[in-house]
Amino acid sequence: MLDIINFTKSYVKDKKAVEDLTLHIEDNDIFAFIGHNGAGKTTLIKAICGIISFDSGDIIIDGVSIKKDPDYCKRAIAYVPDNPDIYKFMTGAQFLNFICDVYKVREDVRQTDIDKYAKLFSIEKNLSQKISEYSHGMKQKLVLISAFVRNPKILILDEPFVGLDPIASHTLKELMKDFCKKGGIIFFSTHVLEVAEKLCNRVAIIKKGKLLKCGTMKDIKGDSSLEDIFLELENE
Repeated sequence: MLDIINFTKSYVKDKKAVEDLTLHIEDNDIFAFIGHNGAGKTTLIKAICGIISFDSGDIIIDGVSIKKDPDYCKRAIAYVPDNPDIYKFMTGAQFLNFICDVYKVREDVRQTDIDKYAKLFSIEKNLSQKISEYSHGMKQKLVLISAFVRNPKILILDEPFVGLDPIASHTLKELMKDFCKKGGIIFFSTHVLEVAEKLCNRVAIIKKGKLLKCGTMKDIKGDSSLEDIFLELENE
């Protein structure tokens, strides 16, 4: 499980980026986290991943507080940012093996998984190339592979479809579904509301750092589209 409890974060005194936010994400959930630019999505995501601190509240990952055991929580999570910034001097294969070394992925399973995901994303022939030669889409595929080969408990994805071609996008959607069927959690931020509506079973909408709506996708959108609900809440 992933629990965000009364989370508050300020960058400037008396100006809260996120205020008193509480969310509960269950195993098997593909959870959409939606809001306009500057709503506080990335702030919360970076706090969940242990990249930034926060003022008050707590984040509980697999029953463990990130305040009490940040190392355990970071090992349980794989994070894919919206703009991957990775070591350009490495080859794709070197980068994936580096990530596997950092997270202590067994050598007897890592190559099988690297080969599997590289083929699924159609970059198996590019792993010997320097990352400096990769397009944005290839870098995105590489970072996604580095997340999946770790076999984490939770995937945190911030705009993961940006730069992906239609085939790769379809592949990622299927991998996300399979990951959650096996008990994983995906916490997923996107501006592509049509994708979120079709893919996610639960959704939260945030505006100016405050939670507006949270629930199952079916309950939140009713007979409308997610886009219609989002725009209605944004215009209130």
